[in-house]
Amino acid sequence: MTVHADGTLRTQHVTTDVAIEVDEEAGTAVSRSYVTVLQALPDLLLQPVADGRSHGRFARRDGQWRFVERRFRIDLVGDVSGHLRRAAAQR
Repeated sequence: MTVHADGTLRTQHVTTDVAIEVDEEAGTAVSRSYVTVLQALPDLLLQPVADGRSHGRFARRDGQWRFVERRFRIDLVGDVSGHLRRAAAQR
């Protein structure tokens, strides 16, 4: 990942269509959602650079929900030249 002069990746992650199934008795939950990564740079207009799905598993410990597992599957990739070092080096 490329860290820019302002100390950030200059990205925003948008999560949509979140579905959560909770098993109160077991103290577990699973989630599914879609994730879109947006990026804007001085020489790159705001645009989606990646899109995919997120799956999570949770457990309730000491009364608080915690991630047990979090997986992402990227289905679509756009211009990641300002986001990934390897892609930027190939420019």
